[in-house]
Amino acid sequence: MDISFGIGSKAAHLRDLLTRPRVARLAGARDALTARLVERAGFDGIWASSFELSATQALPDLSLLGMSELLTVSVSIDVATELPMLADCDTGFGGRANIAHMIRRYEAAGVAGVCIEDKVFPKRNSFVDEGQVLEDIDEFAARIELAKGSQQRADFVVVARVEAFVAGMGVDEVLRRANAYADAGADAVLIHSKRNGPEEIRAFLSRWQRRRPVVVVPTTYPHWTADQAAAEGVSMVIYANQTLRASVRATQEVLAAISAADGSAPVEGEITPIKEIFDLVDMTTWTAMDEQPAGGGPKPRLAS
Repeated sequence: MDISFGIGSKAAHLRDLLTRPRVARLAGARDALTARLVERAGFDGIWASSFELSATQALPDLSLLGMSELLTVSVSIDVATELPMLADCDTGFGGRANIAHMIRRYEAAGVAGVCIEDKVFPKRNSFVDEGQVLEDIDEFAARIELAKGSQQRADFVVVARVEAFVAGMGVDEVLRRANAYADAGADAVLIHSKRNGPEEIRAFLSRWQRRRPVVVVPTTYPHWTADQAAAEGVSMVIYANQTLRASVRATQEVLAAISAADGSAPVEGEITPIKEIFDLVDMTTWTAMDEQPAGGGPKPRLAS
């Protein structure tokens, strides 16, 4: 990774992903190493999920982590790759002033864009069955307008996440909210659903008229491919939590095998070799820095 990329370039890249003809694919990363794996797998960008970041701290996704905690981790994720990152900022960490502060801090840190959702604070994860309470539509539209007015550069992206389907409301309410947030200046709308199929999303898309790019998170309808979503008007698909879930399953299995065998011999052939981890973290490049003559040689370029 070239650590000298220009300020704003990742935001411009994220904006391009939302508006280009080809669908963009983002994957969730809870830390810098996972982000490096996302990049190597060929995804277009990173999603810094509050669910994943909370779970990594052994906490539920209930607005327990504050802005500074999430921003610190998000920055470490962001600098690990050249991919643009869309940061999940829940409801914006409070009221209007909190949102303005959040926008300035995330933008100044080099994050390409943020996503905020129209629930009341503290929010509940969308897959919790009860307690999905939405913010007043006019109030949230005002927050989107304030968020866009608080950014310093035109390229920074603000995505408005509509949770009306999650709260059990119909497509008319989803459209009403999405249109209000588009009028307020949102660069894209994330339409969330936890149905086992894409029917709600497709109903929205059939009436949306493509006023803004649409982002979806097909956690509960994984058989709807990104290309199929794109054919109906989706611009970006986020695989938000699969890396965390894969890691937990693999770790459980390896630990169980070690415990059962009273040693790690049975799993050594199945887990990643240490040399591969060295490659992921650029060990050779970093150790070479100590061998350069003072004042000589080119600046190191870190391969991602």
